[in-house]
Amino acid sequence: MSATAESPVAAPSILARLTQPRPLIVLILLMWLPLITYVMFGSMIGPSKDIVLLPAVPATILLYVLAVRAWWESKIAVIGASLVFFWLLMAVTAPYLPLIDPNQPIAPFTLPFSEKKDIFFWLGTDYKGRDMLSRAIWGCQRVIVWGVTATLVAYVVGTAFGLLAGYLAGWWDEIISFIANILLSFPVMVLFILILNYLGQSGFNIVIAVTFASAPAIMRIVRGLALDIKSRDYVYAAQTRGEHPIWIMVVELLPNVRGPIIVDACLRLGYTTVAITTLTFLGLGLQPPDPDWGLMIKEAANTAMIFKFSYMLIIPALSVSTLILGFNLMADGLREMSLRD
Repeated sequence: MSATAESPVAAPSILARLTQPRPLIVLILLMWLPLITYVMFGSMIGPSKDIVLLPAVPATILLYVLAVRAWWESKIAVIGASLVFFWLLMAVTAPYLPLIDPNQPIAPFTLPFSEKKDIFFWLGTDYKGRDMLSRAIWGCQRVIVWGVTATLVAYVVGTAFGLLAGYLAGWWDEIISFIANILLSFPVMVLFILILNYLGQSGFNIVIAVTFASAPAIMRIVRGLALDIKSRDYVYAAQTRGEHPIWIMVVELLPNVRGPIIVDACLRLGYTTVAITTLTFLGLGLQPPDPDWGLMIKEAANTAMIFKFSYMLIIPALSVSTLILGFNLMADGLREMSLRD
């Protein structure tokens, strides 16, 4: 009998357990579902709608910790995640922060770091006297929710058609590619304007417009990856076992194309944020009275021509820029880590 005792295996830490797929998906849902419920359906919930966001606050903080832990080898990705999660945290904590009502007019044209009517305005007020700090923080909610939702729907549609075109090939590929080429022949902003002029200005119609504009390009990326991967041995093995084509596409192909898709998604989130802000500036996007960065830029366009009031334009513009920069840095960092692997 051996006298040497087996050393006990160390139990994984809580953070290590949370990085597993199922806990990670639960955390994402705990952050995202309350936020979209609050933004999209808050008016239907009534006065108690602030309670909806309570689970999203710890979920957002935990997701940020997990992201930093997973991407620590890439400082670029960590900086990008910090910028993105800063605005996500502002979005989910906005009702609980000591902020002035973003739609309440108090003291027009108050400069930053000034006090009027016994209220100190850190970032000043706009031409209607509404607090700029409050509007900048509340404004991130609609941009993030509608931007991410629109991008997600575009990826679901584009990925589904890309897998069909790449794996089934033949007439499936010809028809899907033909339709995609027609949509890609339109300049993106022209396509946005055509769809929103026809359907009307609303967040849900923005989702439709982004899907029509982005899904064809996503489809082509996924199609190319599927064409390459479908000749691998494990796909032949699944075909030999008699697996259904949908099962093969979802279980065998999709997990092996997710890397490039995630990197492209981070970049496309930035493009979508720019598009939504631009559409709102043109009067075709999200509508008042609730604060929105694009709307703030539109309202400040004339006033900001006077230098001392330029902060009304600079604040929302910097807010948009930092969020887009965060998405782009995340994409660069993830690409950098994938090349190392």
